[in-house]
Amino acid sequence: MKAEDLYRMSSMERLSRTEISTLIGLMIQAPIDDSMPAAKVLDEYVKATDGLMLELHRAMSAAAYRIGDWKKLAEQGRNPFEDAEALREAIFYSGESAYNFQYRDLAPTKYQADNAWLEANKGFGVHVAKQVVLAVERVQSRKVPERLEAMRLLSPDEWTFLPGFEFTASEIATEAGLDEALVKDVLSAFTIGEAHGNDAFAALHDFNAANAFPLIERTGESYLLLQMYGLGEALYEAPFYWMMADKAYQGTATNNRGRFAEEFSESRLVSVFGRENVFANVHVFESKGRELCEIDVLVVFADRAIVLQSKSKRLTIEARKGNDRVLKDDFKKSVQDSYDQGRLCATALTDATYTLVDTAGKELATSRSFKEIYILCVVSDNYPALSFQARQFLKHQETEAIRPPFVLDVFALDALAEMLQSPLRFLSYLNRRTGIDDSVLAAQELTILSYHLKKNLWVEGNLTMMSLDGSIASDLDIAMFARREGIPGKTTPEGILTAFDGTILWHLIEDIEEKADPGMIDLGFLLLAMSGDAIKDANRAINLAAVKARRDGATHDLTMLFGDVGFTAHVSDAAIADAMADLQRHCERRKYAHKADSWLGVCLDSATVRLRFGLSLNERWKQDASLDELTKDLPTPSSDIWDALSKGRRKVAKVRRNDPCPCGSGVKYKKCCL
Repeated sequence: MKAEDLYRMSSMERLSRTEISTLIGLMIQAPIDDSMPAAKVLDEYVKATDGLMLELHRAMSAAAYRIGDWKKLAEQGRNPFEDAEALREAIFYSGESAYNFQYRDLAPTKYQADNAWLEANKGFGVHVAKQVVLAVERVQSRKVPERLEAMRLLSPDEWTFLPGFEFTASEIATEAGLDEALVKDVLSAFTIGEAHGNDAFAALHDFNAANAFPLIERTGESYLLLQMYGLGEALYEAPFYWMMADKAYQGTATNNRGRFAEEFSESRLVSVFGRENVFANVHVFESKGRELCEIDVLVVFADRAIVLQSKSKRLTIEARKGNDRVLKDDFKKSVQDSYDQGRLCATALTDATYTLVDTAGKELATSRSFKEIYILCVVSDNYPALSFQARQFLKHQETEAIRPPFVLDVFALDALAEMLQSPLRFLSYLNRRTGIDDSVLAAQELTILSYHLKKNLWVEGNLTMMSLDGSIASDLDIAMFARREGIPGKTTPEGILTAFDGTILWHLIEDIEEKADPGMIDLGFLLLAMSGDAIKDANRAINLAAVKARRDGATHDLTMLFGDVGFTAHVSDAAIADAMADLQRHCERRKYAHKADSWLGVCLDSATVRLRFGLSLNERWKQDASLDELTKDLPTPSSDIWDALSKGRRKVAKVRRNDPCPCGSGVKYKKCCL
């Protein structure tokens, strides 16, 4: 599969999943007539339905923008998009925040602690339910294309896909390798009878039984499933509501739900940062022994920290209907409270008078000099228009160390951990993502992540807002399905994770992660933010410096300037003390000459061109007479390297693989700068 194969899925002409669910919900309000209409009648049905859905969208859009005089609202200091009525459209058309396989595969983890209740009250455990859902997926994925082939032999008057969406309990039992009676128990839990009626579905945001019961009971013990995604979502969502109907079990179900969000978030962060850098349920105590707050999940990596707070509050039906008070109350309980707690904990992290204690009662001995602290507010369920609501409602406050909050659901966190599997890449994304929240607009967080993987998340200074189309997520969609479901396709999107794999700077990033030196994290961020051309130039220049260092035994360097941040790489095999003093002196002079507030330096050995050590200078620039004298004749940064590199570029086009390398190393071109 290629990205362009999925672009049509983001087309405005295509009905959204919520629109299709609405149609199914309306259909089951009356007995289903599955007799075949004439082709002309069917065509009229399709056009009329599509027209009604368009009318619905326009009506909801009109309500969203029924905001009177914009100038008057601005003078009153009001934001029209804070009204629940204006958010109804964004909530209904927000799209899917989770992949179908995430619903299916996370359900056993979510309800593992409730398995005994499910077996006692429903006759099956959550793992069995997952097996049945997976079997339905497989059966339907075979039946639909088989039906298409069968239709090639039929008259157009007989064309119907309906048999492709029907199955029996016996078929599913055979596919899953389970007892048929057990399979029937599972299917029945997600089935609505034709006589049910779905009477409660009287308005667009009312409870729609088609979402909780995606299977439709048919005659002859068969079932009809018109939207596969709905079954996976129901598996993830519905069991909680079954348990909440049992008053004696409500408290346990609620506690287990909250624990799932914390434990799953912890496990995904452990997969990125390692067990030794991730701590769960960290208690923060004041000097007098009184507990101030609790961090659900804490990550400490060098001089960076992540404070993750999770909530399992959902967006209620009343909020979806446009009730201002309920909408804001839901957001407060789901996100604002989470952030407020995270902000309190983040502030305490920077104050050594507070004590951090883990779940075993052991004090965490960690540095409290954090350069950056990221607050992640994670919700455990699909929360429609989450990022848009966070933009409108979330009240937050930053300091020099505490970054703006990042609000996301467990599904986005899962994808982040899957695609950014190294600490530096994960932190670099947080660094940039939290800095551009007011500049990037996207329906789903996955769209922004996909853009980052392809283009390196960056907003040019002359842009006030960048809107990302949902089709951008196609590359990420394919990668996730290839990794989790085994579909044929690229497991890693072409972009920042593939373009420079195995190069000098790639290995430098790996070395920085391994050493976890606070002084080098900024350099890692800088390298990951560089453009493709800058990375190519730097790789070639450092390689040329290494060739020269191997040849003459002297130190050769590269200096680059990125705005007010400078970078110097020394290739040197001198003794550590001498090389360190040389790099320190060089960086201090360069920093002063360029009036930079920050300068980063590394020393690489000439043989492997891997990191020996690094340094970071971060004092604000100020005038110094002695440094004025020392730097007055400082040459242009790395002029010898850049000159040789540019000459090499001009010659490279005429050099054959087995010719001597134009850099002068004496080695064949294919063994050197090629």
